Amino acid sequence: MGETFNLSLGIDADALASCVSCGLCLPHCPTYRVTQEETASPRGRIALMRQVESTGIADGTFSDFMDACIQCRGCETACPSGVPFGSMMETTREALADQTSYQPRYRTLGYSILGMPKLLSLGSRLIAVLQRLRLVPSRLALPKIPLRQTKLQSSGDDVWLFTGCIMDAWMRDTHAAVKRVLESTGAGVRLPGNEAGCCGALHVHAGLTPKAKKLGNKVIKAFPGTNPILVDSAGCGAQLKDYGHLLGTTKAAAFSARVFDVHEWLAENLEKLPKIVSDEPPVVVQDPCHLRHVQRSHEAVRIVMNQYMGTIELDDDGLCCGAGGAYSSLHPETAAAVRSRKLESINRSGGTNVVSANPGCMLHLQQAGVSVQHPLELVDSIITRAMNSE
Repeated sequence: MGETFNLSLGIDADALASCVSCGLCLPHCPTYRVTQEETASPRGRIALMRQVESTGIADGTFSDFMDACIQCRGCETACPSGVPFGSMMETTREALADQTSYQPRYRTLGYSILGMPKLLSLGSRLIAVLQRLRLVPSRLALPKIPLRQTKLQSSGDDVWLFTGCIMDAWMRDTHAAVKRVLESTGAGVRLPGNEAGCCGALHVHAGLTPKAKKLGNKVIKAFPGTNPILVDSAGCGAQLKDYGHLLGTTKAAAFSARVFDVHEWLAENLEKLPKIVSDEPPVVVQDPCHLRHVQRSHEAVRIVMNQYMGTIELDDDGLCCGAGGAYSSLHPETAAAVRSRKLESINRSGGTNVVSANPGCMLHLQQAGVSVQHPLELVDSIITRAMNSE
């Protein structure tokens, strides 16, 4: 079990007591499905939390099982008792990060860079050069990072588009495609620039909550006014919608009320999208966990996609793909084992093209050879083709 240490979690007693160990969460927990270990399940982790909270003592095994959770929140969707497992896990990791050496210095440095747009951009260009020299290990599963980025320009102020950190540095073409789709509805799109930067989602997952709060306050300042804030990354959208809880202020709650996944907004404005007859074959829809289990707005993706093509459903009840933000880098073997179940489901579907509304999921599936893109990249290509043929 290793060396023991004192630890105070500070989890609400009612939350700890809310789990009745019924086991309905087990089929929806990716780490339990892979390991078949009770302590790798939500109820097993909660049992460990109860033990530590009652004794004030933990060990390395406790830290390992807490760290091995992907935080997909699939258990919350399945739970009939409404156990707030996500917030309990966040509180536990915050306690570990604050009271122990749970997060080593090199990781905290990496997370800090996410909130420094200029340094992140410089580092990304360096990686791009190393990629072209074939000096970046393929196991890192990085996309081909562009050496130069086309600067996106605001086209109005009907809606905001949140651009974030890694996605803006590595996948700005996706933002450009999303922006064109929004503009096809007649909406003017306003961009925050570097003032917004990182949303803090990965920091919360890592237990670095104080840093996440600083980033949250910075993001809120970058979006003045009352217009909708649209997000094309499921993980970022879930984080922005949680600012009211994270920061605990009325200002943060008001900000969160303005946040929508971009598909949510488009589904509400469906009649404004161009009417195009497309012969595009049906696509497989892979639901990011933070869109399905946290935001619970995954149906909006289907509503938008079905305007232009059919959609194919997977038979795994939204089981996690294993990406989990930084999880696939920190736990590559478990992430690959979880992904293998997703690949089996995709293969059974009969579809050849996959769409996923989260960059982490896209990159993780692409590493396994799956043809996957953001849903609105596909919609953009259809709209652009139709406009160019007129």
